[in-house]
Amino acid sequence: MLGFLLRLLPFWVREPLLIAVGSVLGVRIMYLAVRDHDRVAAGLGVVFLVFTAIRVYGVIRALRARRNPSSTASADGAAVDAVAQPQPQAQPQSQVQVQVQPQSQVQVHAQAQPQVQAGAGPRSGPNTAEKDHNAWGQAVAAVAVFGALAAALWLGPRFMPSDDNTPQAASCSEETHEELPKVYKVTPQPVTGEELCEALNRPDLAKLLGTPEETATTVSSTNNTAPLTDGKVAEPEVEVAFDTYTVNFSATYNKLSIHQYVKLMKFGNEKDVKALTVVGRPAVLSSDHTMKLEINLGSGGSGGPVEEGPLARTLSVALDRHDRGGYCEITVWSTSGALPNDSALLDIAEKVLPKIPERPAR
Repeated sequence: MLGFLLRLLPFWVREPLLIAVGSVLGVRIMYLAVRDHDRVAAGLGVVFLVFTAIRVYGVIRALRARRNPSSTASADGAAVDAVAQPQPQAQPQSQVQVQVQPQSQVQVHAQAQPQVQAGAGPRSGPNTAEKDHNAWGQAVAAVAVFGALAAALWLGPRFMPSDDNTPQAASCSEETHEELPKVYKVTPQPVTGEELCEALNRPDLAKLLGTPEETATTVSSTNNTAPLTDGKVAEPEVEVAFDTYTVNFSATYNKLSIHQYVKLMKFGNEKDVKALTVVGRPAVLSSDHTMKLEINLGSGGSGGPVEEGPLARTLSVALDRHDRGGYCEITVWSTSGALPNDSALLDIAEKVLPKIPERPAR
């Protein structure tokens, strides 16, 4: 059915349309073939490009014939001469017949012959102008069709549903906007969970963790307040989960400095504590176990006891260079218990901390 409709189109509309479709499909298929290393797709792309090249050659020949009509006219003149050559051989017989015919018939016959010869030449005038006008109209229509087709191919993927089954990374925009607690409205204002999410949920976060092939499965952010502070200490946080690791990023706007924090860790005999400097701010690396809580959603609705979960590695960095109180924490853990190198936490901190404003002096 489609082929029948294409044959009904004029030459100067059909051929540019086929060239446009063939070139776009050929280039697209060849691009996919090179990207996916698919030989079958490459062969199909070559077929489309060869088809397009044949169509282009045909259009070029038609344009040359239109620009140089003398070659066509000479060929037609040669054909007319070939037909007219036998006439002199038949002329003696016609002269014998004229001698026995009346004079009036001879005159009529003599008058009719020049008229036929005059009408045998090529016609020109309004018909030629009409053909040129139609050719220009067809050319304009072909350009319009090509533009419409190009626009459809360009804008189609933006409005048509995609068949790509590749999992898309979770984004921060999926979070619902809730009313901020009062402490987030004081001056200076602390960052929100959404701002932390925009800083942490980077396209290269999985690469920084050492798993570049993974994409974020879930992203959640909150605008919490620190427990046991009666809502007076802002503690926003964001959590980005991958198949291998989970990353938590939080900011606590209390008066505890990193220097005091390190003293508390040493007083508690914690292990793997390492003080250092990150982006010009005091920082400390520490390890601790997460908590594992099981909830039974059955008839009783009871849960098991709180157990010790897998080990987590945390990097705590002061909110300002002078360590006047408050800190950001980047924590990484996995269900298998495996942890990335400390360099991964340092790389993440160097990427996300510059986007968090330093705490001004009080």
